[in-house]
Amino acid sequence: MRLALLGCGTVGSEVVRLLHTQSADLAARIGAPLKIVGIAVRRIGRDRGELPVDPAVFTTDPLDLVKRDDVDVVIECVGGIEPARGWLVEALRAGKSVVTANKALLAEDGGTLHDAAAEGGGDLYYEAAVAGAIPLLRPLRESLHGDRITRVTGIVNGTTNFILSAMDATGAGFAEALEEATDLGYAEADPTADVEGFDAAAKAAILASLAFHTRVGAADVHREGITEVTAADVISAKAMGCTIKLLCIAARGVAADGRETVGVRVHPAMIPLTHPLASVGDAFNAVFVEAEAAGQLMFYGRGAGGAPTASAVLGDVVAVSRNRLAGVRAASESAYADLPVRPMGEALTRYHISLDVTDRPGVLAAVAGVFARHDVSIATVRQGSGGGGVAGRGEDADLVIVTHVAPDTALAATVRALRGLDTVRSVASVLRVEGGA
Repeated sequence: MRLALLGCGTVGSEVVRLLHTQSADLAARIGAPLKIVGIAVRRIGRDRGELPVDPAVFTTDPLDLVKRDDVDVVIECVGGIEPARGWLVEALRAGKSVVTANKALLAEDGGTLHDAAAEGGGDLYYEAAVAGAIPLLRPLRESLHGDRITRVTGIVNGTTNFILSAMDATGAGFAEALEEATDLGYAEADPTADVEGFDAAAKAAILASLAFHTRVGAADVHREGITEVTAADVISAKAMGCTIKLLCIAARGVAADGRETVGVRVHPAMIPLTHPLASVGDAFNAVFVEAEAAGQLMFYGRGAGGAPTASAVLGDVVAVSRNRLAGVRAASESAYADLPVRPMGEALTRYHISLDVTDRPGVLAAVAGVFARHDVSIATVRQGSGGGGVAGRGEDADLVIVTHVAPDTALAATVRALRGLDTVRSVASVLRVEGGA
């Protein structure tokens, strides 16, 4: 089975090493040996350590490589939208099978790749695109294909999980925790994709597409990052018996007209310590799946890194290689449901709202009136004995309110109205509360 590798960085290099060290076992599992016939790189002379591969296989022309007749499977470890999309579409239309870890491309334009695979008759596998080595995508599209998945909730970005875990454990602020994550190699020099939720949103789109048999793109995902989470938020979460996680949430729902819909969102949220995801610390990933027949399922493990990601890539290589030898292809994309994606405003959520208010009588009544006017029910209020019925700090005071479940649009309107009250100095923090806390 002849392989072409696009990219030979952290993941690609590990793929080469594992192909070498496990060559006998892999050949036995597949029924034929695996051979790398080409590796496309940007610079051939770059130091890649002691790679067990003939230097003659390196090329700087990836498009020419994927067009070659002596290539059966293309492995893409480059990332990004273009030019990777063009290379993979070319390979798939030519009947080659493709294994990719490119979450951004799959979330942006996975439909084009699936269409090209159907046209050419090859396989498109991408287990490594979400949660690294955790076996997750194949169970969603194969093992649970006879069930009806209702909700997927996950921690799918190791960098943000490390940062929030550090803030929870040490009381550090966001900037300090990010610095620690960078020093330890968990965060990139430019951490924007992680801390602003772009990485998690791409993965959420892929998960939702598989779980609900609907093409969901990154643009369909409501996205918020963790840069506004403060040490005070972490303390407040602990007081509620909660912790804060960046969650991706994909769930079925029903629109006002009775049609079934799917909602997909990524944002920081408080979850109770009793929730299975609450104990997922450090840079680990975990995904919690709820299905009608199977019930609740948890997938947990390392979600990033060269070796874990390469492990998932090789698992896909084995699968597509066995298919090619047998003269069959895997089940095609399942997008028959074609459910509409509901806007974030229709999501049913709870809010934790922290207010800085003036410390005088009538403040609590004025704030409660705003919630009532927007039909949002208050679940709890944390307050002290100041003149306004709140915890006082001289002329200022703190007021923390947790709501019952309400449409997100009503909660957002409530927060906007609170900012307009002359008794509210600032809305210090707004976080959603998930998991039945």
